[in-house]
This record gives sequence, C-alpha cells and structure tokens, in this order.
Amino acid sequence: MTDQKTDLLGLTPEELAAFLKELGEPGYRAGQIFGWLHGKLAASFDEMHNLPGPLRVRLQETCEIGGVSIEKRLASSIDGTVKYLYGATGGDFVEGALMRHRHGNSLCISSQVGCRMACAFCASALGGLSRNLTPGEMLGQVYASARDLASGGTEIPDKIGSVVLMGIGEPLDNFENVCRFLELLSHPEGFGLSLRRVSLSTCGLVDGIRKLAKKNYPLTLSISLHATNDEARSRIMPVNRKHNLADLMAACRDYFAKTGRRISFEYCLICGENDSPADAQALAALLKGQNCHLNLIPLNSVSERDFARPDPAGVRGFQTKLEQLGVSVTLRRELGADIAAACGQLRRRANDNK
Repeated sequence: MTDQKTDLLGLTPEELAAFLKELGEPGYRAGQIFGWLHGKLAASFDEMHNLPGPLRVRLQETCEIGGVSIEKRLASSIDGTVKYLYGATGGDFVEGALMRHRHGNSLCISSQVGCRMACAFCASALGGLSRNLTPGEMLGQVYASARDLASGGTEIPDKIGSVVLMGIGEPLDNFENVCRFLELLSHPEGFGLSLRRVSLSTCGLVDGIRKLAKKNYPLTLSISLHATNDEARSRIMPVNRKHNLADLMAACRDYFAKTGRRISFEYCLICGENDSPADAQALAALLKGQNCHLNLIPLNSVSERDFARPDPAGVRGFQTKLEQLGVSVTLRRELGADIAAACGQLRRRANDNK
C-alpha cells in the first residue's frame, strides 16, 4: 500500500477523463481540469472555482499538481538571469535558469535528479543519478517559473518563449517521460508552446537520437560534443566508450535527413584539453558535411573538478580559426555568472545543507 498521490499534471486529457470516470465524475470535467492545469496554470485545486466543492476536496486529498515548488530564487545583478532551485517530490532538488534574450525569455529545466553520464567536467553528474523526473515534474518547473514571472517575482518581463532541456540530467536517458512532457507542453488545449521553441541537449546517446528522429518533433537537437577524437572524448565523456564519434555523427546525419531540422553542436572549451589550433582544425573536419551550427561555451569551472577555462584571447582565437575554416559558429553569451547559473552547483549546495 502507498499514500502516493496521483500527479494530474502528467496525464493526457484522455487519461484524465478515465481517472475522473473512476471517481464517478462526468467526462467534461476532464477538459475543465486540463484547462486549469495547463492553460491557466493553477497551482492548487482551490483555484478551480467551476468544480464542485466536494470534488475539489477529493482531488486535494488524493492528487497533486506536479509536485514542484520554487525553493530558492537568485537573480543576477549583471544581466537579470534568474536561477531557480526547485523542490521536487520526496525532498529532491533540481535546477533551472530563466534567461532574457533578444528573441524573448528562455527557461532551462532539468530532466533527471542527478545524472549518470559522468562527464568529467560537469557539476550535475557529481553524486550520480538519483532518479528520473516525471512529466509532471518537468512541466512543474515550467509552470512554477511562468507563475513567478507573471507575478512580478523577477526583473524579467513577459512570458516564457522557449524551453531548453539542458539542465540537470540527460533527457534521452529519460526518453518516455521527456516525450510525454513535450507532448503535454505543446498541447493546443494547454500551455501550447510550439516544439519549434524547444531545444533538447544530449551527450550523444545514439539509440535515443534515432528514437527521437522517429518522433519527428520539430524541436532543435543539441549535441554536446566537447572533443574531436575518440580518445579525448572517451576520457572526458564516458558515453563515447559506448557510442563513438563515428556512430554519433552518422546518427546526426540521419536525424537531419529524417526531420529536416539543423542540429546544434555544443563545444565546451577546456584549457589544455580541447582548445588548441589543431583541435579547431579537427573540429572543422569532424563537422564537415553536417547541416549544423556550433556553439562555443567557455568552461564554467567547478571546484570539485580539475579543469580550467581558456583565457578570453584563447577563446576568441579558437572561434576565429573555426570561422576561417568555414564553420558556422557562435560564442555563447554567458549569463548569470554571479549566481552560479551553470547547472548543478546550486543543487549541490542545497544537498550539502540537508
């Protein structure tokens, strides 16, 4: 026996109707509740004033709405970026970041509690994987942040215009839950965010990339590359020992052929590890023939990791070399540097203080 509550946020309208039917409620209640949850972003059943009082009480006793709350909010004094520490079911913590861009507000969210990919430079992987987040918990991060934004809790105006699955965790390691999250997030009777406004970042799970291609979602797939040969990549990204660069690049070509969506490659510049002129040359050769764009990301140093970022001149030189070699490349704008906006650091401090 368990006292665990049913998370209504993770149910489709059809599943919600079936759930309510078991309670003896008419089918149209499902549409009402789905609209409250995903359209009006209700945080409690008390807000659902067109439901009968006894039903609201019953839902309050047996159900929950995402199970996510904002435990801490840090706002950058430099650029207004907001870092969220979310409390999730069972006392877990995950992170998100709300960023202001010229094209609108972008929210980066987490897909797992921890991560088992063990990338050598990453704070999110410290401590390994605890569990997958549910679709409701992923939606809960978006909706809690949207409510915070609407309430004037941040300095950033307007609404969430895009969502990035690039926080704690590997999205393709939580494939089914992530797919349901995407389908609920984009549901026309709910939040209705176009999947063209969603980016999903993976360290290179080839099987997951191929499964995602079959879904044919119009999202942007981002590949965390970070090295130009198997020896170097396997050293800093253990996933490469299972899915090497040849297999990964083949999967990327097939993904573009299937979906027509240009891939974004991410390359974290690590001093003395992958930032030499020879690395730039090898990177250009690796990406040749891919319909893609490259984002350069100077490393966010983590105290528990023995890696450093290149100096600004080295970063600019690497970018210039790539441009000379014909690579479409952007140096990612760094946001929230004064609030540890790189994922994993705020959660780690919160766990240490438990």
